[in-house]
Amino acid sequence: MEIEYNGFIISDDKDKLQVHRIREMLAESYWAKSRTEDVIKLSFEHALCFGVYYQEKQVGFARCLTDYATMYWLGDVIIDDAYRGLGLGKALVEAAVGHESIRGLKGRLETNDAHGLYERFGFRAVEGKYMVKRETDSGIFE
Repeated sequence: MEIEYNGFIISDDKDKLQVHRIREMLAESYWAKSRTEDVIKLSFEHALCFGVYYQEKQVGFARCLTDYATMYWLGDVIIDDAYRGLGLGKALVEAAVGHESIRGLKGRLETNDAHGLYERFGFRAVEGKYMVKRETDSGIFE
């Protein structure tokens, strides 16, 4: 899949992913600031990944963990600070949740501050239902 959006390209081609750029973006996040390039690469292996590109430079990223039958978990949605405010986050989430391989499946995600973005795509907050185990020793979660 490849979508053009205002001069940017959104693609699900894993061969285009730029691990060093994803690492730089995630280092500015609250949820993955200490994630290493090795862990990031490993996270690609069993995920549906999306990149946002401008003139061959990766400026956004998201990935979905899925069984391709019943549900997916959307995570690591991020846009480079220099490219925020252009609608790229919305376009990226729309491309991800509308992807032919997961469209119509039950979606889940976790966010501290982007509820408004995800509500546009049918997500809703659920209190007191979800449980999370954080693996702090591995550096995967903060």
